[in-house]
Amino acid sequence: MKSYDIIVIGSGPGGYVTAIRASQLGFKTAIVEKESLGGVCLNWGCIPTKALIKSAQVFDYLKNANDYGLKIENYTKDFDAVVNRSRNVASGMSKGVNFLMKKNKIDVINGYGKIKSGKKVEVKKDDGEIIDIQGKNIIIATGAKSRILPNLPQDGKKIIGYREAMTLNSQPKKIIIVGSGAIGIEFAYFYNAMGSEVTIIEYQDRLVPQEDKEISKALEINFKKNGIKIFTSSELINSKINGKSVSAIIKTANKEQTLNADIILSAVGIKSNIDNIGLEDVGIVSDNDKIIVDDFYQTNIPGYFAIGDITKGQALAHVASAEGILCVEKLAGLNTEPLDYENIPGCTYSSPEIASVGLTEDEAKDRGYEIKIGKFPFSASGKAQASGKSEGFVKVIFDAKYGEWLGCHMIGAGVTDMISEAVLARKLETTGHEVLKTVHPHPTMSEAVMESVAAAYGEVIHL
Repeated sequence: MKSYDIIVIGSGPGGYVTAIRASQLGFKTAIVEKESLGGVCLNWGCIPTKALIKSAQVFDYLKNANDYGLKIENYTKDFDAVVNRSRNVASGMSKGVNFLMKKNKIDVINGYGKIKSGKKVEVKKDDGEIIDIQGKNIIIATGAKSRILPNLPQDGKKIIGYREAMTLNSQPKKIIIVGSGAIGIEFAYFYNAMGSEVTIIEYQDRLVPQEDKEISKALEINFKKNGIKIFTSSELINSKINGKSVSAIIKTANKEQTLNADIILSAVGIKSNIDNIGLEDVGIVSDNDKIIVDDFYQTNIPGYFAIGDITKGQALAHVASAEGILCVEKLAGLNTEPLDYENIPGCTYSSPEIASVGLTEDEAKDRGYEIKIGKFPFSASGKAQASGKSEGFVKVIFDAKYGEWLGCHMIGAGVTDMISEAVLARKLETTGHEVLKTVHPHPTMSEAVMESVAAAYGEVIHL
């Protein structure tokens, strides 16, 4: 039986990053993966969806070429080619992870991993062979999958999850998307931009309900302008496959109605992959679909750890990576501090993009803060106007008493690349006045961050 210092189960952005950092710290490391290296994020999530969205954005540029003084008379789309490009990008990234495993001398064991008592992992390979490996520490990073609702059973063809939505054989003329979190919104943009008729059903009273209300309102205006039908405060009662079509029966505030489409995409959240991985055999405690861990991700059983979507933190790739790094650095005896879950950036890669960190306006008020709010629209940004993407704004929220940066919320082109300024500033406890005295380059989209802070303090120049 092979022995290791650390065995990681799952090779998503939590697992493979954890394994690399463990190897860097001198631990003899193995990683167990039942499918492809990179997990859902690289193969079926973060990366391939962004490739699809980029194709949609290029197609959108072609449709609006006249706005840039260009004339393109003949252009079309090849849906299969768009899907194939996305798969090729994902495949390339997975091969990159494989290279990193070899570079860092990490043993990759392909198969289904199941934890056992005595710090062992049983691995069942595709050919049926079963092997056991031993580890001083075992880190579970098995991620999550699409959550299935009783009234929206997925058959993988007419009622689908995010994996199938990336690899459809043909583009649907009509698609209904249930749920308006990041997954639902990104696919809504993609299919709408590619020419499908898109309908969104959201149980709560607004799109992207986890975001600031002003962000939700701006996104809804944009989506409706582009022809997306939106039903908020709407409950899905039932769904039905009718041969080549599918229907969704929904209940709104006023009535019950039936919507018809070619495909229904379920984007109602995720379920942790914690079933049948040996938790009960070892005695590891879970609650509400999450493994219970301490500040450094140890479970109730010494030597067994859990990170990523299977724990209570935000189900985001960058969170899983950060958790894994903290976990192994703690094991190595480094000076570490718990992750600040209130300073985690969230990004939605639709067009316009959405990015945020910290408290929304309502959350800040609910916590009793006296606040200063500043907003700067991209319509007043020279760079945004020149690029033809002047929709959206930056909104900042500060504590009026001490100048603490409580929250930052953005919607517009490229904002997912801008939010890190606010994340770093909050980490360093930067005040609004310090941001104002930090020179921002001109012309850039990022100037809007400085200008929004200036607006909060009555010093805005370009409004």
